Amino acid sequence: MPRRSKPPYSYSEAPSRKSKYGNSSPKKSSFIEGLNYTIAAICAGIFMLGIGLGIALSSGQASNSPNVASREVIDRAAPNPEVCVQFGASAMVSDLRVFITLNPFNVYVTQPTMQPGCVLRRNNWSILEKQNLVSNEQVKQCKNRMNTFGFTGPLEASPRIECIYQNDSAGNLFFNRPGTVNPNDTGKF
Repeated sequence: MPRRSKPPYSYSEAPSRKSKYGNSSPKKSSFIEGLNYTIAAICAGIFMLGIGLGIALSSGQASNSPNVASREVIDRAAPNPEVCVQFGASAMVSDLRVFITLNPFNVYVTQPTMQPGCVLRRNNWSILEKQNLVSNEQVKQCKNRMNTFGFTGPLEASPRIECIYQNDSAGNLFFNRPGTVNPNDTGKF
């Protein structure tokens, strides 16, 4: 039996295949590479367009929107807005009741109702006194406790007027955020 001759290449190297067009290895087509970049650019463009449309649609405000988005909207909705802006500040009033049981300890809260209201500065209580909406006794009690008056409903009808306390202990967690500008303080009430 004749011996086989040694192959012209080693076993660790793969034999190069010669094509009838020459001795070149296959390369990726530049068309496919260009197509990948084109698809990526189209996807990025669609993504950016989606973000732009989302911002445009969500920031557009309708005229009949029940959304309270600014201080001006709250000022216009307040009872007697001209009096409220000149002699106090408009407010959002939340009426709710809290029931607390001690055995077992539980806290139950009713569904709050939101309505526009107004908080008067201490030196402008005479507006309420002139219209006989508060008595001298109510003014005296409210003044002794260092409080002020707030009301809901128009002053010409039968407003709900209460002596209210300004609570600064909780603070406003919307303030002091990085990158925001705080509104000017309108002063103590």
